[in-house]
This record gives sequence, structure tokens and C-alpha cells, in this order.
Amino acid sequence: MAGNYTIAQGDYVSRIAAQHGFADYKKIWDHPNNADLKNLRKNPEVLLPGDELYIPDREDRIEDRPTDAKHKFQTPLPPLKLRLVVKDVNNKPVAGRPCQLTVDGHLYELTTDGDGKVEQVIPRLSKEGHFVLKDPSVPIDIDIPVLIGHLDPVEERSGQFARLQSLGYYAGDDSQDDQRFKRAVEEFQCDNKLTVDGICGPATQAKLKQVFGA
Repeated sequence: MAGNYTIAQGDYVSRIAAQHGFADYKKIWDHPNNADLKNLRKNPEVLLPGDELYIPDREDRIEDRPTDAKHKFQTPLPPLKLRLVVKDVNNKPVAGRPCQLTVDGHLYELTTDGDGKVEQVIPRLSKEGHFVLKDPSVPIDIDIPVLIGHLDPVEERSGQFARLQSLGYYAGDDSQDDQRFKRAVEEFQCDNKLTVDGICGPATQAKLKQVFGA
């Protein structure tokens, strides 16, 4: 039955679509009732808990085929990709290094590319994973959980906090530490040749989104 769905932490449109039996998340995301949310959030995989997403009824599709033959029906599914970029303490890409990504029990043996990036198609119902890259020659030792769908929009303080932390700018133990958050923003602005005022305004948000990748 059609109706509104309230976004919870960890929700993203591809996962919600799969949960409700939609092969293509665009059937939900491009619905006219979601125009305001789409304009606000831009990215269907980066939503804020409390957002309202309209989920329409599924439409039946009828195909005419003769009854005296076998028929194969195939629904193309848009792939859901998880991308991670690994950099060293000097902000240089960790390139050509073997690593492991585990997502909901699936183990993927990967190698970072020239930009330090790994990319993997994952199941559309994925919720969490784990990433490991250990190389004493760099040196680098990464063994971290990966929470899929938990990134808040960059316009929100919680989203700014998460991106700063992930990029190595210590913004405090939580997003409510005003002084520590301000200093982290200043450090990021300084490193990226922005006006250093400690305010995460539109220009800083845009740069933060660009550097983080989402």
C-alpha cells in the first residue's frame, strides 16, 4: 500500500526499494511526491533520519507470450557500488595495495587503484561491512567497520562532523563539541585554501563534499 516512509539511520533509497519489492530505486526516487526531498537531498543514498519518503504502489506489468513455448524474463537491476578511498598521513593515495572488504558476510579481495580507491558492487540490502588494509611498508594499518547508509547530508552538522572525522580532522567526541568542531573546520579550511572562519558554510560544505566524495 502506498504511503510515506520515515527515514531511519542506515536507510538509503536503494535498500528501501529492495525491501518494498522494487527492482529499480528510481521508481520511488523519481516519483512526483518525492520532488521536494529529491531537490533537498540530491543523493538518494545520503538521507537524514526523519526525512519523509513517499513509496508508491508497485505497478503490474503484463507481457503477452504464446503458451506453447518457454520464455525467459530478465529485469535489469542498477548496480549498487561501495567506494572507498585510502590515503596515508600525508594525504597521498595508498595505491596498488591488496585489501579485504567484507559486506554482510561476503568477502571481497581487492586492490586499491592509482587513486587509492576500491570499488565493489554490493547487495542492495547491505547494512554494514568491514575493511582491512595492512601494509608495514607504507606503513598503514587499517581495520575498520563500514556502516552503509549512515552518512548524513553535508548540510547537516552531523554530516559535516562525520566527514571531518573520516578525513582525519578531530572534531570532538560528538558533533556537539562546539570548540573542537570549530577548530576541525578551521584546519580543513586552511588545508583547502578556504576562508578560515571556523564556520561550515556553503563553500566549506561544497569542498568537504568534494574531498570526501559524497
